[in-house]
Amino acid sequence: MPQVPRSLGEQAREQRRAMRLTQADVADLSMVSERFIREFEQGKRSVRLDKVEAVLAVLGLDVVAVQHVPEALR
Repeated sequence: MPQVPRSLGEQAREQRRAMRLTQADVADLSMVSERFIREFEQGKRSVRLDKVEAVLAVLGLDVVAVQHVPEALR
């Protein structure tokens, strides 16, 4: 299961609030449970990527992969 940085959930929460949406609104629009929204926003360590993408799409956000050199190889 992919691990989600806590900041991603926090950013989603900030965007949801800026859009004046409740967790229930986002859950309905993205077809996931309110529990999933709550846990995602609170930084649950493992979540389903397809659900994360559905939530972020409702909020107008995207997941982007950024290439970097692992610390061990520097």
